[in-house]
Amino acid sequence: MLSPVPLLPPGYRSRPTTTGDIPAIHALVTDCERLLYGRSRSDAGAIAADLTRPGLVPESDTVVVHDPAGRLVARAWVDRRSEVDVHPEHRGRGLGSALLDWTLARARQAGTDRVVQTVPDADTEAVALLRAHGYAPLVTAWLLEFAMSAEPEVPDLPAGITVRPFAAADGPAAHVLVQDAFDEWQERRQGYEEWAAHTVRRPTFAPQRSALAFAGDHLVGAALALDDPGTDEGYLEQVAVRRDHRGRGIARLLLRHSFRAFHRTGLRSCTLWTHSDTGALDLYLRVGMTVRHSSTVFRKDLGV
Repeated sequence: MLSPVPLLPPGYRSRPTTTGDIPAIHALVTDCERLLYGRSRSDAGAIAADLTRPGLVPESDTVVVHDPAGRLVARAWVDRRSEVDVHPEHRGRGLGSALLDWTLARARQAGTDRVVQTVPDADTEAVALLRAHGYAPLVTAWLLEFAMSAEPEVPDLPAGITVRPFAAADGPAAHVLVQDAFDEWQERRQGYEEWAAHTVRRPTFAPQRSALAFAGDHLVGAALALDDPGTDEGYLEQVAVRRDHRGRGIARLLLRHSFRAFHRTGLRSCTLWTHSDTGALDLYLRVGMTVRHSSTVFRKDLGV
């Protein structure tokens, strides 16, 4: 069965995404972020990792759009989750609506029962477009910031806990820890290869700024850090503590270790994302983080 094709405005053409498109997609996403936030924070590694999601077939589940001059000006992909980006200079021409229609048609063809898409709350046009297509809010996500004018203080270690930076052999144990911790709210467990592509194998992964907590020889907590090229801040991709060691201050300890490590490289802020299903917002606010901006994860049930 042939995959659906986006019904684009005259002069635009589409094709499936290839790995060679990653730099141009990164530039597109960066321009979209700068329009909304005045800065960019995406990296090419995250885009490459999305294209290797288990079950995603680039030939049928992805699309890039070129304008009449041959410039890549929009992209979309769908595999339970979906993303649609249209360059600011090409908005208002029907590209976003055409690509959103394409994601839904492809999801239905694949037998997917629902699709979710995350949209910044500041992007009011995109929010209105999703609502017009029958999407409903699912969860709220926040980008939190920790400002570091002075070197952050690190609390004392809880009894029996040691902390050290991430080492090359820690990947499998960190994967199990994160998946166990995230089981409470994530839709599915990620296999090691998928998880690693988004974290420890990202070109921007920062092992020396990623803090791990141990009880004896057992990993009980992790804060996995990324460098944020082109910015003056660090980023924490994932923070997790084993359930039987929560309430002991381990998360706060790991956060402060990573904050301090970033500060010692000359950075003066560190950010991370969390969302309402995790229940972690209050923890981050108590540590001294503040909300920079928010997004909403929207869901559309397809009745498949």
